Amino acid sequence: VRCLAEIPGERATALLREALGDLDPSVRRTAALELGARGVSEAMPELVGMVVEEANDVDAADALGTLAGDAAVADRIVTALSDRLADAALDSSARRRVTQALAEIPGPAARDTLTSLTGDGDRTVALTARYVLELREPG
Repeated sequence: VRCLAEIPGERATALLREALGDLDPSVRRTAALELGARGVSEAMPELVGMVVEEANDVDAADALGTLAGDAAVADRIVTALSDRLADAALDSSARRRVTQALAEIPGPAARDTLTSLTGDGDRTVALTARYVLELREPG
């Protein structure tokens, strides 16, 4: 998969898409990062999972930001991240990473979600959301 990531073109992209279904998480994650960089929205669920699971979460958030260049995909990403935040079993650290990932997503849906998170019961999540909003809307 790492070699495929170095090859441009549709054939390599098609093989990377196949790798998204691999049983090995390392294979799936590597493929998702490259597909995200190529603008392939099918990588979005794996990338969201990577953020939650703290598996190359910063790179995964960056790839989500790339995908979010399309407004419809951006809304789907925000929905997926919001759904994860709504999971009561999600620990504080994962909630903070998801909040940080929202910083990479442009548009009103991400802003609205971040605004709602400023009142989160977890102080770290609330402060992170506040900080991200300040960065998004300086002055």
